[in-house]
Amino acid sequence: MNASLSPDQTKVDTVKLLIDGQWVESKTSEWRDVVNPATQQVLARVPFATAEEVDAAISAGQRAFKTWRDTPIGARMRIMLKLQALIREHSKRIAVVLSAEQGKTIADAEGDIFRGLEVVEHACSIGSLQMGEFAENVAGGVDTYTLRQPIGVCAGITPFNFPAMIPLWMFPMAIVCGNTFVLKPSEQDPLSTMLLVELALEAGVPAGVLNVVHGGKQVVDALCTHTDIKAISFVGSTEVGTHVYNLAGQHGKRVQSMMGAKNHAVVLPDANREQTLNALVGAGFGAAGQRCMATSVAVLVGKAREWLPELKDLAAKLKVNAGNEPGTDVGPLISKRAKERVLGLIESGIREGATLELDGRDVSVPGYEQGNFVGPTLFSGVTTEMQIYTQEIFGPVLVVLEVDTLDEAIALVNRNPFGNGTGLFTQSGAAARKFQSEIDVGQVGINIPIPVPVPYFSFTGSRGSKLGDLGPYGKQVVQFYTQTKTVTARWFDDDSVNDGVNTTISLR
Repeated sequence: MNASLSPDQTKVDTVKLLIDGQWVESKTSEWRDVVNPATQQVLARVPFATAEEVDAAISAGQRAFKTWRDTPIGARMRIMLKLQALIREHSKRIAVVLSAEQGKTIADAEGDIFRGLEVVEHACSIGSLQMGEFAENVAGGVDTYTLRQPIGVCAGITPFNFPAMIPLWMFPMAIVCGNTFVLKPSEQDPLSTMLLVELALEAGVPAGVLNVVHGGKQVVDALCTHTDIKAISFVGSTEVGTHVYNLAGQHGKRVQSMMGAKNHAVVLPDANREQTLNALVGAGFGAAGQRCMATSVAVLVGKAREWLPELKDLAAKLKVNAGNEPGTDVGPLISKRAKERVLGLIESGIREGATLELDGRDVSVPGYEQGNFVGPTLFSGVTTEMQIYTQEIFGPVLVVLEVDTLDEAIALVNRNPFGNGTGLFTQSGAAARKFQSEIDVGQVGINIPIPVPVPYFSFTGSRGSKLGDLGPYGKQVVQFYTQTKTVTARWFDDDSVNDGVNTTISLR
């Protein structure tokens, strides 16, 4: 399917499967259109793979694992080095495709690719990341050491909102650890993901080590229940993530499931006013709010309440347009269904008594009248019982709550069931230290609106935003994609003294 590297994506008729190193036209009877959300133009048709095709992809991974697991670490590392170079070379072209199918601005699409590229770069350090431990003379002449060995065929299920970053969180780390992988991209925007897969093959990933199937719930369930799949990595909605975690767990698989969020930004009145307002608007409305780490709740503390008019004015200046148009700040939502859901939640906020400070429902974009656009929308007077607070909106909607003290703000955030990320804006080191100590959320930003850590650390969402113990990148993901084998060894030479029979469990 090298045609998918063509700059004119409108000529791509069907998205192929990748099975055992071959691009395969699916034999399915079920297809879905890949639609440009700004124009409703059909860019491609994606298949919902048959059960036989999913089995074939997993079988290819199982066969390839027998030799790939023994491939030297240096050889795997060099493939990652080549892959990161290819991604850099093609990033602007991939960003154009990503923007067309997902709706992001070109700059945001490039950021999507870059944050995934960082993980590929980290995978190039596998020589040190996959090291075991060694202890000499744990008993007389006895040494103990650990090996970190690959576990087999792994699978990844990725969401629509980051079609470059999330796949690059998954398959590079899995395969560089010596596993093979079956990837199921989002059926809504698989084209940019497939470009990255093609680059992985060009970088030298052998046949069967990386396979791709497309589809919906049936394909997801097949991956979760197949005997030969050893681990599942999922990023997406809470509903699907909980289903994946439970189903795969019932079938004895390792599972990491990164799910929904309701991320709060707590603003103290001593914060840098201009920087804080810019951060709130950028994190609240960027990517049309379609980020699991978006700031969707602003908690204004004390006199920071007075900042609301400036927040409204700044949000109102954002330009809504197609992602490929210069100067665009907010692009379209991924689908008409997503737009309808966001509009419904805005209506619920009005109905439940919140004050609609900025209304983005009737935004019109000349030349893109069929686009799935919702403009920046701002609510004040929000309470914790309202749907616009309790539900993840996943659109360009920022809700504002007000409290009197930092203690009240911490208690409010900790009562929310989600725990993906939170931020505090302040000039006080004491307040920041108190916040990071007492807040019950996995990822904390201090004067940082979207606290996604760099790949040297691990993504650590918590509570209702995450199921499973280990994160999707960083040191934790090496643990996820490997099993630890502990070896205790003693060697004798011909002149060794016979210790006799030892009937205890101790070493001596």
